[in-house]
Amino acid sequence: MAGSEYIVKTASKPIKGRGAQSNRAGRFEKQVTESIDDGWEYDPHTAKVHTEQLPDAARSVIAYNNSPDIRFDRSINPYRGCEHGCSYCFARPTHTYLGMSAGIDFETRIMVKHDAAALLASELQKASYHCDTIALSPNTDCYQPVERELEITRDILTVLQKARHPVTIVTKSSLVRRDIDILSAMAKRYLANVVISVTTLDATLSRKLEPRASAPHRRLETIAKLSEAGIPTGVLVAPVIPFINDNEIENILAACKEAGAVSAGYVFLRLPHEVTELWTEWLATHYPDRAERVMKAIRASRGGKSYNAEFGSRMTGTGEFAGLIAQRFRLARKKLDLRDRLKNLDPAQFNPAALSDQLSLF
Repeated sequence: MAGSEYIVKTASKPIKGRGAQSNRAGRFEKQVTESIDDGWEYDPHTAKVHTEQLPDAARSVIAYNNSPDIRFDRSINPYRGCEHGCSYCFARPTHTYLGMSAGIDFETRIMVKHDAAALLASELQKASYHCDTIALSPNTDCYQPVERELEITRDILTVLQKARHPVTIVTKSSLVRRDIDILSAMAKRYLANVVISVTTLDATLSRKLEPRASAPHRRLETIAKLSEAGIPTGVLVAPVIPFINDNEIENILAACKEAGAVSAGYVFLRLPHEVTELWTEWLATHYPDRAERVMKAIRASRGGKSYNAEFGSRMTGTGEFAGLIAQRFRLARKKLDLRDRLKNLDPAQFNPAALSDQLSLF
């Protein structure tokens, strides 16, 4: 068991308002740069790092997958990169395909699909398109801060509502409440549901883990508001992190149940590619006293590695610790009478003709 991925990094000061502690080069880069103190007293940990919006000239907006451990086969991500800055985000390595860093770049250089709604309308009207539930923002949050200004997610929902196309949303932002009017109307037709990601009930821990996401109490309020509006709402405890938030599982589920959640799921911490080093940097910065203990439990749950992408276990891990987490989750869910998933939506109502200027024959 040797390798640099197991070495816990040296502690440093956190970068204000950001989850990543560095902007290290991605695995595809041939050249690597490193910041040094040149005497001008520039400190990246206190300097304000601004967010930049970059156009994403995508030719299509629906992405398909055939993963056996994912409950949907198609998804839409209006944005690439996410300003929420979650230190553990498994989607960070996607930025390296763009020649950017999975670190600070991922949360400050946001790729924006400005024409996502128009592309979606075009794709839904193709004769070859077969309707099934679309997952909105399974990788990067469609309700991250930039959405408040751009409203691309709302435009996408408007297209889906008009075409009577089912959609499921995963988010950790209270901004989803803005679109309750659309989601409530769709839910009455069994065309929409929402899953709120709740990592912790501890506001201090939340600010460290996910610095620009909605506070825990705001997420509970969001579950309540969505439920009151008749929108089926579940909770996703993601990720479960050994010795960081795993002690909160039962309390999170109880609080979300009280707020109105009807289903619950979880994901064990995933550390693909560059996320491993970014995560160990975060641990060394915020929890140096338990960093090695956390990584030891993670490796024990990933076959001796920091991450194992094998289907069937990548979401839950393996081994004694992961098994205990699974058992605790099942018992808590049963005690609270929470389902393991939200009810299926209805794709039979799909009507792409509603997106066309032509009159329907029916």
